[in-house]
Amino acid sequence: MQKKEETNDIKRRAKELVEQMSLEEKFGQIVCIWPKPDMEPEEVLKDYPEGVGFVSATNFRTIETPQEVADLQRKWQRAIMEKSPHRIPAIFHTEGLCGALFADADSFPTGIGRASSWDEKLERKIGEIVSRQSAALGFTHVLAPVLDISRDPRNGRQGETYGEDPTLAAAMGTAYTEGIQETSANGLYAEAVAKHFVGFHGSIGGVQSAHFETGIRQLKEIYCKPFQAAITNAGLKGVMPCYSAINGKFPTASEELLTMTLRDEMGFDGLAVSDYNAVFGLHHGGRLFESKEETGWECIKAGLDVEMPQKDFFGEELMERFRSGRAPEEVLDRAVQRVLEAKLRMGLPKQPFAAGREKIQMLLHMDGDREVGQKAARESLVLLKNNGALPLEKHPGKIALIGPHANTARAFFGGYTYYSMAAGSMVRKKEQEALAEGRTLETYPGSKVIDSEKNPEYEAFLHRVIPECKSLREVLEERFGKDQIVYAKGYQVAGTDTSGFEEALQAASDADLVILTLGGKYGTRKTATMAEGVDAVNINLPQCQEEFLTRLRKLGKTSIGIHLDGRPISSDAAQETLDALIEAWSPSQWGAEAIVDVLTGSYNPSGKVPVSVAYTAGQIPIYYNMPNASAFLQAGSIGFADYADCPHRARYPFGYGLSYTTFAYDDLRLIQESDHVKISFTVENTGQRAGTEIIQLYFSDLYASRLRPGKELAGFCRVDLEPGEKRKITFSMDYSQAAFLDSQMHWKTEAGELEVLIGASSEDIRLRGRICIRKDSFYEGKFRQFWSRVSIGEGND
Repeated sequence: MQKKEETNDIKRRAKELVEQMSLEEKFGQIVCIWPKPDMEPEEVLKDYPEGVGFVSATNFRTIETPQEVADLQRKWQRAIMEKSPHRIPAIFHTEGLCGALFADADSFPTGIGRASSWDEKLERKIGEIVSRQSAALGFTHVLAPVLDISRDPRNGRQGETYGEDPTLAAAMGTAYTEGIQETSANGLYAEAVAKHFVGFHGSIGGVQSAHFETGIRQLKEIYCKPFQAAITNAGLKGVMPCYSAINGKFPTASEELLTMTLRDEMGFDGLAVSDYNAVFGLHHGGRLFESKEETGWECIKAGLDVEMPQKDFFGEELMERFRSGRAPEEVLDRAVQRVLEAKLRMGLPKQPFAAGREKIQMLLHMDGDREVGQKAARESLVLLKNNGALPLEKHPGKIALIGPHANTARAFFGGYTYYSMAAGSMVRKKEQEALAEGRTLETYPGSKVIDSEKNPEYEAFLHRVIPECKSLREVLEERFGKDQIVYAKGYQVAGTDTSGFEEALQAASDADLVILTLGGKYGTRKTATMAEGVDAVNINLPQCQEEFLTRLRKLGKTSIGIHLDGRPISSDAAQETLDALIEAWSPSQWGAEAIVDVLTGSYNPSGKVPVSVAYTAGQIPIYYNMPNASAFLQAGSIGFADYADCPHRARYPFGYGLSYTTFAYDDLRLIQESDHVKISFTVENTGQRAGTEIIQLYFSDLYASRLRPGKELAGFCRVDLEPGEKRKITFSMDYSQAAFLDSQMHWKTEAGELEVLIGASSEDIRLRGRICIRKDSFYEGKFRQFWSRVSIGEGND
């Protein structure tokens, strides 16, 4: 984070520049352009006579070399600076959730997969790589992290998130933000733009961008917490308001959320930029405000600084409102000042361009980058079931490999990865061509999803842009030999087609072992079963896969399932049929190697699910930190303890995941200080293999003046242990972590007892103790502690 004197100097310089600018130049700074690679700057910029503040580089994803992207960045930046009377460069932005969105940048597992690692140190390294690679091409706004709290797997964007818990999301999101903003490359500092402020994944029915009604306490205690942590602990400098209406107000035009909450209460001091066409959406979709001018005014007055991805409501009509004196120019100056401060922080006035070709190659591929990607893929995998089938024997015999994901690496790339987004652009082009010819693209039988396998162009594109990426079949053949692997597709990623069953069942019957890939296709646009704008009421496996598993069970073969998707697997047939089951999410370019490492035991799985996995959509919402006396935390009932046809609890609880070894917890000690408690205990590897345990610290407020969750995550850590090794773990939990908003909306920790719980999941609690907080305490919300710090010592320390 910058020192106070540096910040003051930047603010002074920005203010001086604002005072010299014309109204037209100011307006140029608060709008964005969205060029395609084949466009020429002269044509686009004729509508921006005095420059433009921002450039979306997301359309550059169709270009297949970073050098060509860099050439485009330089060309557009020069043209923009020539237009600006003060030669002010633009901020170029790229998506960053799974890596920078251009060719040859590293691709990482999706958010929900990385959250399964519970590894904030690794998450920071990922942020550093994304920042460096983005800055190499002159991109200094990274549209990530995604800090949404997700409690609904019907939503097609669940895979972008860190899951359901605000403490885990706060720790992971803060680490990613630090990685982005504390890395310097190519003379530039990139800044993170966290999204989607706030409550986006609470949308009704799991429908993308639908409205969300919630209490203000829940909004601030749960949904704001990851944003607050990133602001306080990492100096987050960018926020993107969400599309959804929250309690009847669109955040993009809500002074209550963008100014009173985000800036005044939470201390945010950066840029608020609109999501793509969000201003358009609240006017035309939400039917708010009578005109473009009024809509633009309400947004900029509320605290929105920039309209993206192109000028529309921050255009001529709004400019005329300021020119005529019907709007005070200080509101405009406030937004422009923030834009200029960001550019000064980034170092753009001194170095506005992409690096040269040799330097780009050096910055894109540095020692250790590959290992970070491989580690992220391995740590994202969660072992959900194991009846002893895993790890595989060194010579397991003939393996039947079944499933549509097994023969292509495309299945490893989830939404907002470079490959998925670039392929999505190809799909869009194919749709437009088909529409012009009066036809539609072929879909899977019994599904709306476009059958992408009908077009080999998508596979060829992957091999061109990520040539080292291998399919699961290829890696299994490398490890066990081609003659030991028999592949049959068996079924599709969607729909009801059973035409491949017989071939696959015959392969299974003839084999010693069956490995199946299961799930849909998490990706982009209509070739995906789950994506932005592709939501679903069915959270279980596709019908064809459920039917195949039922038939496979009759063969009595040892069967191992690997699930690939953006939501977790939930399947009675899988649970009953399979001897082992791995949740692989969307592990990205090193996915095949990571999966086979777990299958063979060369890597001991350590992942834990960051969501509570429902049996069916009828249980939604289900999450571990339900309020007391709610759902599975009710005291009793005159009827059934569960649903009449389903448990109340999750299929797999939050924080659950298996290992090839076992761990024992012991010797809990609680030492209370005036403002915190030290919680120490030992963890021992009691199995025969080295392994990593993810230790989870929870607390429960036993009695409170307001309804509280049954338990809340306070902290966590990863500890690596050799067989027989014991380590001492010490958490420092600040009492402010137990604070909540009281009847006067003050952050308060009440006097009384807290139960401390240490476990291997939210349901697998191994140690318990109690502490007593002696007095009420009040806190400024932005300065409370968001998760417990931890130290790992020797077993006898």
